[in-house]
Amino acid sequence: MNTAPTEQQLIAFVVREARLLDDKRYEEWAALWAPDGIYWVPLVPDQPDGLHHNSHLYEDALLRTLRIERLKSPRAFSQQPPSRAHHLLQTPQLESSDAATHRHVLRTEFHYTEAQGDETLFLVGTVFHHLALGQDGLLRIVLKRVNLLNADAALPAVQLFI
Repeated sequence: MNTAPTEQQLIAFVVREARLLDDKRYEEWAALWAPDGIYWVPLVPDQPDGLHHNSHLYEDALLRTLRIERLKSPRAFSQQPPSRAHHLLQTPQLESSDAATHRHVLRTEFHYTEAQGDETLFLVGTVFHHLALGQDGLLRIVLKRVNLLNADAALPAVQLFI
């Protein structure tokens, strides 16, 4: 994608990102990220940043890689039996786009279900994908902010990626 992406290409990117997670194609998912990209689940609504405030999750490339390796390991006790995920997305909406910097922000309302054995976790919220064209001309995730509807509630451990 050496030219500016269309709105439909941006929407398809977000939908594909969720599909890769549901299909446990974590290496392909990891390749969607900018090297300095951040995966963030704020602890409270309207949290200004994840670096200076507690968060449910605030993961850089190293932490995402460590989690992927744990999920793949047959020795990971927390994955016995393995967790499965399902993302149900509304159509992503383009919130902003800056042609000069090749940066785009999409907003997507979602329902997320994670199942493991007899346990099911159900989360609802809004995800903001901050996308930019990488050096290779491909779209990359610079920031994925997951605003949970009940972010300020005590949540059980989320094993996979929302």
